[in-house]
Amino acid sequence: MTPGARVQAAIEILDSVIVAAREGGAAADTLVQRYFANARYAGSKDRRAVRDLVFDVIRSMGEPPASGRAGVIGHARARARELLELFGSGGHAPAALVEGEPEAASALAPAWQLRKLSARFHKQTHPAVAALLERAPLDLRVNTLKTTRDAVIAELPEMVPATRAPDGLRAPTGLNIETLPAFAAGWIEVQDEGSQLAALAVGAAPGQTVIDLCAGAGGKTLALAAAMANQGRLIACDTDRGRLQAMPPRLARAGVDIVEGRMLDPRREIERLDDLVGMADAVLVDAPCSGTGTWRRNPEARWRLTPARLERLIAEQARLLDLAAMLVRPGGSLVYVVCSVLPDEGEGVLAGFRARHPEFANHEFCIPGDESAVAERVLTPGGEGCDGFFIARLMRSC
Repeated sequence: MTPGARVQAAIEILDSVIVAAREGGAAADTLVQRYFANARYAGSKDRRAVRDLVFDVIRSMGEPPASGRAGVIGHARARARELLELFGSGGHAPAALVEGEPEAASALAPAWQLRKLSARFHKQTHPAVAALLERAPLDLRVNTLKTTRDAVIAELPEMVPATRAPDGLRAPTGLNIETLPAFAAGWIEVQDEGSQLAALAVGAAPGQTVIDLCAGAGGKTLALAAAMANQGRLIACDTDRGRLQAMPPRLARAGVDIVEGRMLDPRREIERLDDLVGMADAVLVDAPCSGTGTWRRNPEARWRLTPARLERLIAEQARLLDLAAMLVRPGGSLVYVVCSVLPDEGEGVLAGFRARHPEFANHEFCIPGDESAVAERVLTPGGEGCDGFFIARLMRSC
């Protein structure tokens, strides 16, 4: 592909991303993959260059642009003026620029989202939000059921230890992890360091009964199983059949056999959990959220989030915490996690839960690298170098 053809490809992909953001369609990464599935003439360098441009434009646009073309023009004028010379350059390049045609304005996020974020970051809002939009590193978790971090580093010297997570590694950007023998052997899993720290906050131990209430495809489930030394009872739940069905191959590769998968019916979850009421030593609620803490990986999430959707998410977070409270035994722990840095989804939701459930009190935990234990912790890309998370731990009174 010529440089101009790459720009045109990015414009076409951005058009589909804008529609998907408006209509709740596929993620940008998925749309990039779909585009190139039908463009087999594009080489690996072409694909990488186009993908990078697509995500550079998304990161630079707080609001969805009117079109992919308007987005690229706005991004080019603000940050990459050399791209403007490719318009009208012939071949498969985009058409020549027309005076006065629409161009999108560069911004970190929609104004209403920035107001929400200012409650978290105060005077540091601009640099903190900018950090949320940087390119994410590639983090791994070493599966201690099969090996050690030192053994993996000896096998893969290009890996470096994570800053805080004791079993974490940081891999070179662009490395294809799934081609490594260490991955096939179940030694390593892709998992952001912040996600690893959130799983550690549960304090899961061998022999316990632990419930991962919103397990998804099982990233934190696998981390919990390793913390439990594959001993005890670990129940992984979700309302999405596709996610649960993606879990068994990961469990098998990791050598985990203590996990019970449970498919739940939305808003009728207790019907599949009634045998666990008051039985769990720990319940992890990794609740659906705005994903503001994962903008580095999914920057188009800013375009999908509306005030109405945020309110619905907050209501669902509160509902899931009420459900989880029923499952915790006296003296057991409830851990609430969202990959969001919005106080509305963190402290706000937790305050409501405490008011409804006075039987739960703060239960301190310690994030590796911190000087003291806390009952609540916020992780951010600008602070800890990982995805953004709110983590809180509570104990049910005996």
